[in-house]
Amino acid sequence: MTHYARVPGVEVFGLGDAARIRENFVRPIEGVTVYGYAFNSKHESSSYRALRSTDQAVRRGTAVAKSLKSLRDQGLRPDVIYGHPGWGEMLYVRDLFPDARIASYCEFYFNRSGQDYGFDTEFSPVQEDDFHVRTENMTHAVSLLASDLGISPTRWQQSRYPAELQSKIATVHDGVDTRVIKPDPTTTVILPARNLALSSRDEVVTFASRNLEPYRGFHMFMRALPELLRRRRAAHVLIVGGDQVSYGRPLKGRTYREHLLTEVGERLDLSRVHFLGHLSHRDYLRVLQISTAHVYLTYPFVLSWSMLEAMASGCVVIGSHTAPVEEIIEDGRNGLLVDFFDRRQLVETVAQVCAEREAYGAMRLAARATVADHYDLQTVCLPRQIALLENQSGASHAPYEDIASRKTPKSNSNHYPRVSP
Repeated sequence: MTHYARVPGVEVFGLGDAARIRENFVRPIEGVTVYGYAFNSKHESSSYRALRSTDQAVRRGTAVAKSLKSLRDQGLRPDVIYGHPGWGEMLYVRDLFPDARIASYCEFYFNRSGQDYGFDTEFSPVQEDDFHVRTENMTHAVSLLASDLGISPTRWQQSRYPAELQSKIATVHDGVDTRVIKPDPTTTVILPARNLALSSRDEVVTFASRNLEPYRGFHMFMRALPELLRRRRAAHVLIVGGDQVSYGRPLKGRTYREHLLTEVGERLDLSRVHFLGHLSHRDYLRVLQISTAHVYLTYPFVLSWSMLEAMASGCVVIGSHTAPVEEIIEDGRNGLLVDFFDRRQLVETVAQVCAEREAYGAMRLAARATVADHYDLQTVCLPRQIALLENQSGASHAPYEDIASRKTPKSNSNHYPRVSP
């Protein structure tokens, strides 16, 4: 979106849930006109459990269609439409704009085995009636069938789709801006409440997730900390993330952070464990830049941007032996892999990296090189995304095949006033 906003002659429009835009849209993007559609997510959905998300998706799709029809009636004729097919917003786009090139962001397709469902029976137990897992895909599949193509961030995520749809989906990551996300040995992280300043000369173990929850292995990390801190007397632990739940089910009456602190807090030296909450992107990068060892754990699920950002920052990443982490990290070369459930292995691995930090210089360089060579925004991912969206003949669904030529699309649209939500 930001790329095309800077291209002369191209107009860029965004459409999103008006309530979420008001809550989360911090600042306008220059050259992008953003519209909001009205949607009541608290409306009572189907009483049949397996259809609740589908019911909400259809209602959301209808709300989007209403706003798009209003824009179309004012003369909007988009050449390319790109959106997420999982929430219902893309359901009726083809009906309103049959001549547009429609692309779907294929983030995740639900399956009953080999993925997040039932992976961790402590927090995501298998249910006797698990038919809803397949039903969750109804909106996604219908939207993708009406699209010209899909774009999936990793090969593993693409492979989760039915064979009948995989040929339609290209593998191209969102991209990491390695010009901005890079090592900086001069960085310092200041913790005023503790009267503490930490740098890369200190022993710092880092963990980062949008929210601190089981899907990203927060419980396994916290349970490993008492022994890790006992082993590494000088180590400080920086934990980045909020207390909400992005994936999975929330606990009743308390957060996962509170739950885990109740479980292991008495065995922790809390003067060396620092919960930083949500940070600005710049402050978050500073945390990565001073990291001695960075822990990234995840269910077999969507790969977090944070893992690639940590690698681009030159971190030694200790990742879980789960897909799609294994797609990126080659154990012993550009990172280290541990069993998601093996706390002892996690402690041993992190402690070794902290004890022998100088021995991991080549691994830090290899981690950054992996991102720069295969996931860099400007030189790798953005050119491939552009080629796919513009339907260039050189575009390929292969994840690492070079795309030679680019061209700038022309827009048929004019600039219109905002539509009231």
